[in-house]
Amino acid sequence: MHIDFETSENSTLGVEWEVALVDRTTGELAQRAEEVLDAVVGKYPELGEEGDHPQVTGEFLQNTVEMVTGVCSSVPEAVEHLSQTQDRIREVTDPRSLEIFAAGTHPFSDWTDQPVVDAERYYKVLDRAQYWGRQMVIFGMHVHVGIDHRDKALPVLDGLMNYYPHLLALSANSPYWCGHDTGYASHRALIFQQLSTAGLPFHFDSWSEYESYVADLIATGVIEEISENRWDIRPVPRFGTVEMRVCDGPSTLREVGALAALTQCLVESFSRTLDAGDPIPVMPPWHHQENKWRAARYGLDAEVIRNARNQQRLVREDLSELLNRLEPLAAELGCATELGHVETMMEREAGYERQRRIAQENGGDLRSVVMDIVAQNREIR
Repeated sequence: MHIDFETSENSTLGVEWEVALVDRTTGELAQRAEEVLDAVVGKYPELGEEGDHPQVTGEFLQNTVEMVTGVCSSVPEAVEHLSQTQDRIREVTDPRSLEIFAAGTHPFSDWTDQPVVDAERYYKVLDRAQYWGRQMVIFGMHVHVGIDHRDKALPVLDGLMNYYPHLLALSANSPYWCGHDTGYASHRALIFQQLSTAGLPFHFDSWSEYESYVADLIATGVIEEISENRWDIRPVPRFGTVEMRVCDGPSTLREVGALAALTQCLVESFSRTLDAGDPIPVMPPWHHQENKWRAARYGLDAEVIRNARNQQRLVREDLSELLNRLEPLAAELGCATELGHVETMMEREAGYERQRRIAQENGGDLRSVVMDIVAQNREIR
C-alpha cells in the first residue's frame, strides 16, 4: 500500500481545541452543539464549510464544539484565530444561557446522558467499542506541525514520544468523573486509549513498514481509512504533518498557546537534528507505556523514565531543563512568550491541581469547579 505524504512548510501549525457547552445555571453538559453551530455559521458563513477551512465543527458528542485554526505560521497567529472564533461562539451562547467549558472531562455530568452526533461514522464507533465507546465524554487539544519531508515524520513522532509524559502531565485537567475524584491527574488519557486504534503509537524503522501496518488494518477490517487510526501521536499524510493528540483540553487560550509552543519547538528541534544527520533516540515501548501511566496518575509530580538506560527524573525538573534548551528556538519561531507560559503553568497550578483545590475550598461542590473553569476561559487570554 502506497501512502503519499504531502510535505508542508517546516513548523507551520494548526490547532484543534475541543470544548463543551454547559448550562449557565446548573453547570451540567448541554446537548446543544448543533443549535450553536448552526447559529454561528449562519452568522459567520466563512467559519463553516463555505469558507476555505471549517473553523467551527461538531465532534463525537452533541455537547461538543471544536475550534480549528487554518494553517498558521506561528503560535500567536493560531491563538489569535482561536480567540476570534471563541468570541463569535460567545455571541451565540451568551443569549442562550450557555457557557464554554474547557477541560479533559466534566466533573459530574453522567456519561450515560450524553448522546452522540447523528452521523454514521460515530455510530460505527459505538457499535464497535460498545461500553467503552459510550464513555468517550472527553475533550482534548490537538496540534499539527508541518514536516518538510516524509522521511522525517516517523523519527519526529519517536522524538515526541520521548516527551509524551511531559505534555500529558503539563496538560492534565481531568481528575473527576461522574462526581468522583478518580485519583488520576488525567482520567481522559486512560478512557481514550480503550478504543482499539487509540493510545500509544508503534515504532517503525521505515515509511514502508508504516504503510504495511496501515494496509494490514484496512485488510482486516480494523479501519476503513487512515484517519480512523487514532494514535495519541500520529503522522497525517494528507496534511504533511505530525499531529500531537496527547493533551487534555486546556481551560484557557493562554494554556493552549503554551502547549502549542512546546509542541512546535520540539518538532522543529527534532527536524533540525535530522537535518544535521543525527538520530532521534528511541525508547523501549514498555518505557513509554509506563511513562504515560505515571503522567496520567501523578501529573507534574510524576517521576518519568528518560532513556533506554532506565534513568529517571521528576517531570517538573526535566521540563525546566527542556524549556531552557528550547528558549532560543522559541525566540526564532516567534513563540517565546507562549513557551514562557509553560513555566507559569508549572509554578502556579496545573488544571487537575486547580480543580481539586476549588472543590476542597467549596466543600466538595463540583459545580464550583465547572464555574471556575468557565470563568478562567472567559478571563484569561
